[in-house]
Amino acid sequence: MDFKHLYIKYCNPSNNLDSFTLQYQLRDNSVVPKWCERLESAQVKYTIDNPNRFYGFGSKKDQTKKAITSINNCINVINEFEPIVDRQLKNVSDQDTLNYLHHIFEVYHGPLDKQTHELWQRAPIEVRRALAELNILVHRCESIQRLALPRHVVTYYGLPKNKILDTDDYQAFEDTVTFGTVYLNYVEIGKTLDDLAMDNDQYIFDSGFQPFQHYSADFNVKFWNDDPRQVADNRAKIKHYYDQNSEFFKQKQLPWGHRLLTSGSVPLADLVYSGSKKELLKKLESHQQVAEVILL
Repeated sequence: MDFKHLYIKYCNPSNNLDSFTLQYQLRDNSVVPKWCERLESAQVKYTIDNPNRFYGFGSKKDQTKKAITSINNCINVINEFEPIVDRQLKNVSDQDTLNYLHHIFEVYHGPLDKQTHELWQRAPIEVRRALAELNILVHRCESIQRLALPRHVVTYYGLPKNKILDTDDYQAFEDTVTFGTVYLNYVEIGKTLDDLAMDNDQYIFDSGFQPFQHYSADFNVKFWNDDPRQVADNRAKIKHYYDQNSEFFKQKQLPWGHRLLTSGSVPLADLVYSGSKKELLKKLESHQQVAEVILL
């Protein structure tokens, strides 16, 4: 079916009758039809994993307190089953500890759709959930330390992540965020070149480098505009990281400019909205729950 628009219904978590819907116009690129097919497939069998997965809304102090409490609760759940995590997080800006915790997730969760580690196999559901949540909360902390910019994420965890982008699809990638744009989610278990450059990760295995190749129904909506100076700084930082580690990438036959080193993500749709951005953000702050996602 040739869809034109995406509609997202947002509601007040404490009152589902208090809701509003935003319209997003689908982009004209090679990835959009593939993503639409995945979204349709996901909705046949799965519900949204965490419809309240919003970032950057509310005071930074409250976001920080909630994130630190949540991530340490995950650590406690894991360690009560088996003491494999020897740190607690005290500060969302402690990138070294966040890298360490992300590494714990990578080791015990395992590769994409291949959870084969013996601990994962014998862990009860609440421990598996805590390990999976550890990854999400690491990225929440990173979001807070990096200006806590407003966005929300929609995922369908159970949908197999077995579709791979075609070579030409990388032409659709953009590394500059536009307010109200829907972007394809990174679904690999690992980190892209962008992530490695930003995180300065000293714990990740060589196999932890995972270019953006697989795609799913998962997406995020970002409600800010990138500062051109910050984009330029990020590009320089990524190039510097590549140059410092060029032998590693060349051994993987990934020269600078290779499509698997492409920065950013694929824009899928753009917000159709003529009102005040400030008022919209205020409205979203009290409606931090995705009630429905519709393609038309």
